[in-house]
Formats: sequence, C-alpha cells, structure tokens
Amino acid sequence: MTLCSILIPVYNSAEGLPRLVAELEHWLPGLGLDYEVLLVNDGSRDGSWHAISEVARTRPWLRGINLMRNYGQHNALLCGIRAVRGDVIVTMDDDLQNPPSEIAAMLAKLNEGYDVVYGKPRKEQHGLLRDAASRVTKLALQSAMGADTARHVSAFRAFRANLRDAFATYQSPYLSIDVLLTWATTRFAAIEVKHDERQYGVSQYTLGKLVNHAFNMMTGFSTVPLRLASLLGFVLALVGLLLLIWVVGRLVILGYSVPGFPFLASTIALFSGAQLFALGIFGEYLGRMHLRLMERPPYVVREQTGQGGQ
Repeated sequence: MTLCSILIPVYNSAEGLPRLVAELEHWLPGLGLDYEVLLVNDGSRDGSWHAISEVARTRPWLRGINLMRNYGQHNALLCGIRAVRGDVIVTMDDDLQNPPSEIAAMLAKLNEGYDVVYGKPRKEQHGLLRDAASRVTKLALQSAMGADTARHVSAFRAFRANLRDAFATYQSPYLSIDVLLTWATTRFAAIEVKHDERQYGVSQYTLGKLVNHAFNMMTGFSTVPLRLASLLGFVLALVGLLLLIWVVGRLVILGYSVPGFPFLASTIALFSGAQLFALGIFGEYLGRMHLRLMERPPYVVREQTGQGGQ
C-alpha cells in the first residue's frame, strides 16, 4: 500500500502542536493509506522540541528531527523531504491554517496524473502586508517556475517522492522547494482549499523576510536580473549616443557646444550609477557562486526522536 508522508516544519509552535497532532490523528486514518508524520524543528526558541518529543513518545506513526539552529522553512523542508519514507509527500504549515481535512482532496487530484498539487487558499487569512509580500515572492518565482505555476504556489503541497531525485545533491543554503520541484517535472496542478485563521502566535514570515526570500529567488534561480542589467546598459549606451549626436549637432549647426558643468556632472552620475547597479547584480551572483563552492550545508541535524510509519 502507498505510504503517505506528512512533513511539517516547526518554529516556535509549542503551544499549538498538541492540537495539530490531534487534528492529524483524526483525519489521517480516513485516507485509506499507510501514513507517517515528520515534524522538523527548525531551531525553535520555545519548547517546540520538547513538545515534539512528547507527542512522538505515544504515537508510532510520528517522529521528529531537531536541527542545530534556525535554517529557514525551505531548508527544514529539504531536510524532511530527504528523511521521509513515503511514496507521496504532503507539506503543510504548523499554525493550523492548512486543515488536515483537505489532504484527501489534494491526493485525489494528484492521482489524476499530476506530480505536484498545491492547495490554493479560497481566502487567505494573513493580513495586508503579508499578502503583499507573498505576491512579491510569487512574482519572483515566475521567472523560474512560469507564471501559471507560481500564481498558485503555497506551503500546502502534495507531490510524488521520486521528484526529490532531481535535487538529491543540492547543497546551497539558498533554496526554494518550489523551484527545485520544477527541476523534476512540469505537471503541476492546484485546487482550492480552506485556509483557516491562525489559532495562536504570530507569523514568523515578516515582510522583510519575504522580500529577502524573493530577492534570493531572483538571483539564486534565475538570470533575469543579469538580463535587466544588460538591458539597462544597452539603454544607457543608446542615451549616451543620442547625447553625443546632440552635442556634435549643436557644434556643427550653431557653432558652439553645450556649455556648463551641471550637464556634464549629471551625465557622469547617470552612467556611474548604472555601472554600480550592474556591478551589484554581478556581485550577488558571484557571492552565491562562492557560497556554493564552499559547500556550506543547507541544514545540520542535532537529534531525532520517534519511529514513524503506520
């Protein structure tokens, strides 16, 4: 029988973990599949690891992994994806906004022949700034994933476990699980699911973190910024050519050139700014190449608990 692995990254969620596990315990037997649950503690600063150890002690289908420090949600997901044993993997958040009751519908859609299915919220319950930042991230993902796929990306996913073979050797600390999935397949789908209000705590994804994640996606998995730098250089070179024609034309027709230091200073500032912008883009790419050559690990496991499997 197919084994379904439920993978949940955990960060400062000790308060809500018992309820989350209770919800899973209620809905997973109804799937008609063997199942396991893996909770990956991403360097929480509260009692999340203790809570994971407690719930795993009496549930043979649940286990936990404790990372050495906070590496980020996608890094924790990568750790879990490599550790689970299932034929199908379902990822979801730890804040009870992704209802376990919707897993069955996502798996049914996956069985229609797709490799990845996203749970698209009918109505997001985040807030104005968080929703705006999410849109920025999805715009950044479009260059790597395509517009149709990126529009429906969410943390609530179901995908076939053999897709992880496409990124089995990936080692960079900068990653996006959604982009890595596109390395293996183009068969994506999305269905509408419930998106409940947060029951406890506050979102750990601030506006700044989401914008930074979007920038990492653009420079880590796409050449669009380099193309923009090239386009900017071409446009400014054309502006420079037009300025030269204007200056020479005035000299030939009127007998004198364009006077004044302000004109010259403004032109130099324009072109110098463009050069520094392009150098900054190149520097971002070189920095990521440097980190990848260092083979800095995306995560390190401190300890594990539980046995898993049901």
